[in-house]
Amino acid sequence: MAPPPLSTATAAFGARIRAHRQQLGYTQELLAHHAGLHWTFIGQVERGRRNVTLHNILKLAAALKVNPAVLVDGLEPPPSTAAGTE
Repeated sequence: MAPPPLSTATAAFGARIRAHRQQLGYTQELLAHHAGLHWTFIGQVERGRRNVTLHNILKLAAALKVNPAVLVDGLEPPPSTAAGTE
C-alpha cells in the first residue's frame, strides 16, 4: 500500500501538476527534463509525497507553461501540530 499524501494541500498541488502535465501530453520524464528535476521527484509531487520549495514550484510552472499562482491558488496549509509552530 502506498503511503498517504503529506497533506490535503500537497495532494491537491500534485493533482494540479498531473492535470497540467497530461493536458500538455507530457510524461513525467519529459516534465522532469523541461523543469530540470528528476522524474522520480515528479511522481512524488503528483502523489502528494513532497513539500515542494518555491524554486521548484517556479520550475514546474515554467515547464507547464502556467502562472505559478494557478498551481497554488486556494490551497490551505495543514493545521499546526504544536503550539507556537508556524
